[in-house]
Amino acid sequence: MTPAPLAARLTAVAGPLFFPVTAYGPDGGVDLKAFRAHVRAGVDAGAAAVFACCGTGEFHALTPQEFRLVVAAAVEETAGAVPVVAGAGYGTALAVQFARLAEEAGADGLLAMPPYLVVADQRGLLAHYTALAAATRLETIVYQRDNAVFTPETVLAFARTPGIVGLKDGHGDLDLMQRVLGAVRTAAPDADFLYFNGLPTAELTSLAYRGIGVTLYSSAVFAFAPDIALAFYRALSFGEAELTDALLDHFYRPLVELRAKGRGYAVSLVKAGVRLGGLDVGTVRTPLTEPPAAHIEELAALIATGRALLEKHRTGERA
Repeated sequence: MTPAPLAARLTAVAGPLFFPVTAYGPDGGVDLKAFRAHVRAGVDAGAAAVFACCGTGEFHALTPQEFRLVVAAAVEETAGAVPVVAGAGYGTALAVQFARLAEEAGADGLLAMPPYLVVADQRGLLAHYTALAAATRLETIVYQRDNAVFTPETVLAFARTPGIVGLKDGHGDLDLMQRVLGAVRTAAPDADFLYFNGLPTAELTSLAYRGIGVTLYSSAVFAFAPDIALAFYRALSFGEAELTDALLDHFYRPLVELRAKGRGYAVSLVKAGVRLGGLDVGTVRTPLTEPPAAHIEELAALIATGRALLEKHRTGERA
């Protein structure tokens, strides 16, 4: 049976979006065995989709050959249970190459990362993503952040472009996002266009994004503490304000404050968290660096705090 298109599958998700780290062995090469175990654990824990080789997966650090192997491993390990979306980026020519490698590896879609280094105008950005979407049969989600921030008119053009099915927002301007949603809703009411909260530790802003109608979000926490991430997702979805607020105040907010203590912690701190869970996925590749031991200890304490909150909530429900 041919699987449903990516957009339809993501519209029906009932769980966090999983962004696995890329595992490396002692020799520095990609460790596909450890990566497969990481993906399998995430799917078994309740991930709604696997976004392989994206920001948390160190797309920037992978060779094309490694990228294809890792995406193929994710596709094989999920076995169609959930969709697999692969990163694609750099300039247009290289982004197209990565997109075609992802298609060859069996991915269901693409997350189009910002172009490398350059600051382009809206016309150039539209041409870049249009070319990328046209290069394969894969449905494409455009990632808004850094040097790729779009006007409502550009997002409307994306929504009308065959192959582009959504926008992941890592910029965090809710005023802009409200105007984007309004522009697409009024000028292209029949467009089945998806929106994602793609900020680092997106849970912290999930209530604000839900207020403007954006319910899908990426969860870096799911990579190292899927039980906490899934409990938060369910509490948020079912209006359990007490648990939602407790996790926001005592786990997610301190986690964001810890993340702010080091550059690259949106990746390296997540990878440290996976190792704390018992799976050796190696360290990050340069130019990123590892957190010091004190910060990893803080992370371990936060994970323990989050799990204590879940246990307290479960005990309260049984009382």
